[in-house]
Formats: sequence, C-alpha cells, structure tokens
Amino acid sequence: MIRYYERAGLIPAPTRSVSGHRVYAEDEVRTLRFVHRARLLGFSVADTAMLLRLWRDEARASAGVKDLAIRRATDMERRAAALAEAAASLRDLAGTCPGDERPECPLLDALARDPARPGGGPAPAPSTRVEAGSTK
Repeated sequence: MIRYYERAGLIPAPTRSVSGHRVYAEDEVRTLRFVHRARLLGFSVADTAMLLRLWRDEARASAGVKDLAIRRATDMERRAAALAEAAASLRDLAGTCPGDERPECPLLDALARDPARPGGGPAPAPSTRVEAGSTK
C-alpha cells in the first residue's frame, strides 16, 4: 500500500538506505498512519489528500473537515442500507430454493426474470437475425 500511496501522491517517496530499503523519519511515519486511518474510514484517495492538506494547514477551518466526515458517513450509511436490503432480498430468494439434489431452483428463475415484463417472465433472447431491408 505504501507504494500505492506514493504513486497516488499522498506521501512523498522516502529516502533509501544504502541497501535500498525505505527509511522513514518520524513525521513520515505519522503521515503514513494518518493516510492509513483515513483509508480505513473509507475516505477516497482524493478526500485523503484533502484531509492531509487540512491537517498540515494550521490556519484551517475545522468546518471543512467536519463537512467531509459527515458526507463520508452519510455515504457509508446509504451504502450499508443498500447492502442490508440486498442481503435481505438474497436471504428471501435463498429461502425459495429447496437446496436438494433436484435442478429446480426458484432463486435462479427469479434472477433470470425480466422485471420490466408483465408477469416477470424471462426476457426474449436478443435477436441477431437481420431481415431484408433492415438497417441493423
């Protein structure tokens, strides 16, 4: 991840020892920890870069930091709700499948169903046939 953070511009390339190993000063280690924690909290690379700029700017207004954190938390809550809804739907679908040796499985049928068609029947296979006078 450190190389990725370097390529993304979040951290500068460190100095190297004679043997080629990266050597980090205490400030660089603090920056790495900061980036790591921000990424664990789900901040994008761009948001992490903005947080780094704000962290280093002692004249910053904390309102920008708070706004960024609240937007991120709201996005995470929205995604968590969507995941919970998808998990509940999947459990419901799994409940329709007998899970035995027979090939019938309503779960697979439900996945193949076209919700835009009346009765939810399967969508017709796309036609690749070209008729005379067609512009296909």
